[in-house]
Amino acid sequence: MSTLPEEFDLLVVGGGINGTGIARDAAGRGLKVLLCEQHDLAQHTSSASSKLVHGGLRYLEQYEFRLVRESLAEREVLLRAAPHIVRPMRFVMPHVPELRPAWMIRAGLFLYDYLARRDTLPNSRGISLRERPYNHGLKPSVTKGFIYSDCWGDDARLVIANARAAADRGATVLTRTTCTAATRDGTRWRATLTPENGVPHTVNCRALVNATGPWALKFINKNNYLHAALGLKLVRGSHIVVPRLYDGDHAFILQNDDRRVVFAYPYEGRTLIGTTDVAHDGDPGVCEASADEIEYLCRAANRYFERAIRPTDVLWRYAGIRPLFDDGAQNVSKITRDYTLRVDGDDENAPALSVFGGKITTYRKLAEQALEKLALWFPDMRPPWTANAPLPGGDLGTPSLHDYVRRLHDEHPGFPYQHLAALVGRHGTAAREVLGDAEDPSGCREHFGHTLYANEVDYFLQREWALTADDILWRRTKMGLYVNSVQKQLLVTYITNHR
Repeated sequence: MSTLPEEFDLLVVGGGINGTGIARDAAGRGLKVLLCEQHDLAQHTSSASSKLVHGGLRYLEQYEFRLVRESLAEREVLLRAAPHIVRPMRFVMPHVPELRPAWMIRAGLFLYDYLARRDTLPNSRGISLRERPYNHGLKPSVTKGFIYSDCWGDDARLVIANARAAADRGATVLTRTTCTAATRDGTRWRATLTPENGVPHTVNCRALVNATGPWALKFINKNNYLHAALGLKLVRGSHIVVPRLYDGDHAFILQNDDRRVVFAYPYEGRTLIGTTDVAHDGDPGVCEASADEIEYLCRAANRYFERAIRPTDVLWRYAGIRPLFDDGAQNVSKITRDYTLRVDGDDENAPALSVFGGKITTYRKLAEQALEKLALWFPDMRPPWTANAPLPGGDLGTPSLHDYVRRLHDEHPGFPYQHLAALVGRHGTAAREVLGDAEDPSGCREHFGHTLYANEVDYFLQREWALTADDILWRRTKMGLYVNSVQKQLLVTYITNHR
């Protein structure tokens, strides 16, 4: 911290998907950018999503056509920019006549297809659920349904890719560093940054971005700006992972009797089920799936799947806080997932831009619009550029992810195909940098379980801001689902000795 420059164009506070997306965009436009995050990158909301990059089919019922159209367009952008992180997935909706009539679902899917300007994804259609492949695991009473296209995305890896892209373009990224104070001094903000167990440091910047998510209003009130009446609803979304309930790579979108929908899809060899919508009144940093939410998700799945699941079957649970802009909706499930950007500043006062709401699918567009709102204070800023730019690792140069993995396997035949597929799924083309000179797994040095070896751990420590075992096991990877306590302790010891 002692070598940190004191002058920046833009200070971004918050290392989730919106903060890192804004930092990437700004750095690519020629601004001198500093991003600080009080914990690890993606430690909260941005690693606890449903991990879907989608248009939001259910938002059509709330007439949010602009949000759906923008989300569907951004889905295509992310498919091109990060094909190792964002992948197509087919979604099957079993039909339950008493919940929504077939004509309503057909009309919604027709509109969804119409709003999507697809390059690669197939249309929706009706299907029979009396035969394979889509009936596997379902109750025999479920006989009809619909199928449509959306995408799966690794939320935490998407954050890391944006932070890496920002740093590659000159941004400074500081994790475990809190912005403890920010004071406007005319055309500059003066901010105090305090690292964990470190000495505070003061920086000046021409503009400030509040991308703190659930902490956005607290940050505003603490630093005494943006006095207009604003509301933020904190809504908890919980998910569970259970033993695999069906074969196939498709997802299910399950209608529940409260008119919400629940997703179920293959995840790390298991089945992930989510999500809930529950108002959260406590500390946003303390977020756990409640017993009632777990029971709710089990009931929703048991309505459709042959294998009944109970809370005792849950292998892993996680929850995240959605910081939603308060639009006055009484039902938390109906609060808009759209984003709102507010700027406080004028010709004589440095601007502060605050981000409210949003969803992971639209983060890039949000960042682009945030920079447009700040353009008044940066007249020499370069134009938008991210719509056609790959994220780090996304320049595969092959028709598909499988083709790239197959090519890498031809070059490294000593590695199991699945090991290389896991590396490419996390790093894309940077998998070659991770592998280095290793000709087989023994050349990757210490083994910490499954596909996690010391060479990749070194990469996380040196290139991706990882500092702890949990950073690596739950955000840089999901190896926490595979390693045992002994392997985790080996990783802790290794990190301690190599940091």
